[in-house]
Amino acid sequence: MLLELLSSPARSLPAAEDVYWQSREDAWWTGPMMANSPETGAPGHFLAEPYLYDVRTSHANSYGSRTYLVYGLANNFSIGVIPVFGYNRVDGGPNSSGVGLGDFVLQAQYQFTHFHDDSWVPSTAIMLQETLPTGKYDRLGNRPADGMGSGVYTTTLGFNAQTYLWMPNGRILRLRLNLTASYSGGTDVHGTSVYGTSNSFHGHARPGNSYGIDVAAEYSLTQRWVLALDGLYNHNGNTRVTGQDLIDPFGGPPLPRDLHMNSGTSDYWGVAPAIEYNWTPNIGVLLGTRVIFGGHHTPSSITPAIALNYVH
Repeated sequence: MLLELLSSPARSLPAAEDVYWQSREDAWWTGPMMANSPETGAPGHFLAEPYLYDVRTSHANSYGSRTYLVYGLANNFSIGVIPVFGYNRVDGGPNSSGVGLGDFVLQAQYQFTHFHDDSWVPSTAIMLQETLPTGKYDRLGNRPADGMGSGVYTTTLGFNAQTYLWMPNGRILRLRLNLTASYSGGTDVHGTSVYGTSNSFHGHARPGNSYGIDVAAEYSLTQRWVLALDGLYNHNGNTRVTGQDLIDPFGGPPLPRDLHMNSGTSDYWGVAPAIEYNWTPNIGVLLGTRVIFGGHHTPSSITPAIALNYVH
């Protein structure tokens, strides 16, 4: 359905002459909570969008910040970085020892097409991200909550699209589509880790590949106020952990044993409703909540978030 909308004419004339058609200049946007924009911005211009959030599950809270910093390097080409920080609180165990650095993301995007009024062509872009394993992931000792990273390099290839539709009342509905595929390498693992290993483990972990889709819509209530909604689906491949651990056979001296663990595949569905307020065309704030309904090998979670969007 969305692909049909993205390839349909952007506007059809109203039957009633007294309908006011909102211009794109009269609609200010911050962007939905999850979906990335295909727009690269003009050379020399940049975007800064810091997020603060709290991932709430039944027995833990993961407080974090994620900041998108994107710079227009050339026509139709942008580069960016995404630093991540976090702090974990868990029931029945020690919390994080302090705020920790998560995995650091490098990003590049090339825009192929640009949307124009009365055109069926949406804005489209190819995005490439490389996640660097800067977050702590193993040798966690008695504080598993200190784990903030994966320990692996991950390459993500994405397709981003965006178009505009004019509703019967003349207001604008902006639509986005993100398709992503992520491929991870492996890493050595020592001791307690984010992969569920014990303090005496030594081995190797390799996360499975993941694939995601995000369909988002934003409705321009007024020039400054916008309602937004993301619909999410994600599939993660099997994560395999192999190595040696120590066991205590009936009180005797610890003995090494081979250990093989498989997480199995996992899937989840979710939504992310949000409201946007824009002071100017270049500055806005978003308040939203991501709700993961859970699924195969995936717990449910609720993530309230606030983001500030600044474009210069």
